[in-house]
Amino acid sequence: MRQQLVIVGAGPRGTGILERVAANAPALYGGPGLDIHLVDPHPPGGGRIWRQAQSPLLWMNSHAEDVTMFTDETVAMAGPVREGPTLHEWAELHGRTFADRQLQGRYLAWVYERALAELPPDVTVHHHPRRALRISGPDEGRQQVWLEGRPRPLLADLVILAVGHLDGELDAEQARLAAYAREHGLVHLPPDFTADSDLCALKAGEPVLVRGFGLAFVDLMVLLTEGRGGRYEGETYLPSGREPVLYVGSRRGVPYHSKIGYDWTGDRPPLPRFLGPAEVEELLARPGGFDFRRDVWPLIEKELGFAHYHRLFTAHPGRTTMAWADFEEKYAAAGGPDETRALVSGAVPDPADRLDLAALDRPLDAVRHASHDDFQKALEDYIEADLNRRHDPSHSPDLAVFLGLLSVYGQLVRLGDIGTWWHGFFSYLASGPPGPRLRQMLALSRAGVLRFVGAGMAVTAEDGVFRATSATVPGFGVEARALVEARLPEPTVGRTRDSLLRELHADGAAETPDGLLRVDPGDGRILDRTGRPHPRRFALGPYTDARAPGAFTRPRTGGPAFRQNDATVRAVLTFLTASYAKELAR
Repeated sequence: MRQQLVIVGAGPRGTGILERVAANAPALYGGPGLDIHLVDPHPPGGGRIWRQAQSPLLWMNSHAEDVTMFTDETVAMAGPVREGPTLHEWAELHGRTFADRQLQGRYLAWVYERALAELPPDVTVHHHPRRALRISGPDEGRQQVWLEGRPRPLLADLVILAVGHLDGELDAEQARLAAYAREHGLVHLPPDFTADSDLCALKAGEPVLVRGFGLAFVDLMVLLTEGRGGRYEGETYLPSGREPVLYVGSRRGVPYHSKIGYDWTGDRPPLPRFLGPAEVEELLARPGGFDFRRDVWPLIEKELGFAHYHRLFTAHPGRTTMAWADFEEKYAAAGGPDETRALVSGAVPDPADRLDLAALDRPLDAVRHASHDDFQKALEDYIEADLNRRHDPSHSPDLAVFLGLLSVYGQLVRLGDIGTWWHGFFSYLASGPPGPRLRQMLALSRAGVLRFVGAGMAVTAEDGVFRATSATVPGFGVEARALVEARLPEPTVGRTRDSLLRELHADGAAETPDGLLRVDPGDGRILDRTGRPHPRRFALGPYTDARAPGAFTRPRTGGPAFRQNDATVRAVLTFLTASYAKELAR
């Protein structure tokens, strides 16, 4: 009897798993033939988020040359490398183009078709355009995967969950605001994938409060401006008259940093240096566990500082007062933050050349403006300065810090759930919007379509309206009849609307304090609440505690997602082969 593998999720992660099956099966699979059932209501390749059926105005936030679905020799994995084109090579684009998501969807569909073509003859893929509702079955026997609209389940020897971002139930505050909106005839749009949000209720000319200043906000901004007929002429935005007025704020009160707009030259910092496999092993081996702020963050600070100063001393030595070898020795020996600061102060004369992660993280802390107009102009200047810096190679230590962030994230994946703060910090510094999007923000601000609220944006519901305030402008507040929560739902198994994950949670799958699904860091097997891995169920993706950075991998950066895909697929193929051998031996 042919063996059966069910993969739930046909987006980039599911497609990447198929690519690894094609790469590893010739050497590892020795069964009677394998049927792979790919379950997803959306088209294979792009899945929901990267489907081709979405607005052509929406871009990727990565350069086309920085997007690949293929492994290279930098990936630390046991399986074979199967190289392939990056997005810019496949689409014959300039490498620094920000492609639209429709084009990325076509690239992913092509990768999917190539993976199918490279599978061994005895492996067949069946796509089921339905939702998976639940999984049942004994640990040591075949699993049943129940699909929407089908009375009988798919039978599976093994199941891999490769779902991406999912809809979530409202948290307590959002539920309260939504109830208030229903009671008073207001509009409350909860966290969502912006391309799926119904924006029709946001009326032309009316104020709309927007909480969230990251990539979801950028999509919202685009759909409510160009998406409603506005257009740009150079640095000027020409409204269509159909736009609402967006009042945006967040915890930081500023947009994510612009993508860096220049290429790397010269030697890269030798990473990892202070947070590598040995340090991770030491953290994992601690009998009492580890605390992120106490034990992990100091190593991250040391690593990012090393990347920054390596670049400053080697590429811009005129802005330092000692040789790199001397600084590196003293930096490595520094016993704590105070010693490090004293060393840097003496070796790097200009404070602007020193790395201050706290100031980067909260640029508006203790900043106060006398009027909203003053703050509006000040934030325009902040965005302009960020754009100038991120496109100026004389600030190339910023790019070294970006490389350091990628290195750190690749190590932290092995630590499991380290809380949500780190992921937000990484996205803010390393996964911001294309520079042209920030230029558009400036044009929209000058046109009166985009207004800034400030840091620590607080929203209240009273007197029949929503009201937003921020300590950045004491005494200022803005009222509106519409509120948009511009962010994705938190990937928590406890509040997901996905019945499959809810059932897994109810059935005993372990959950981290932040609500992520616990998986074995080695091969992705789902863990129960005693820490025991399920022998037949695997999970990969943003709702697990082994989530990898970003949606896609940059070439030649080690690719944690590639490493995870390979380890999971090799475990799956090894299990299936051994299972068949046992059957033959009976």
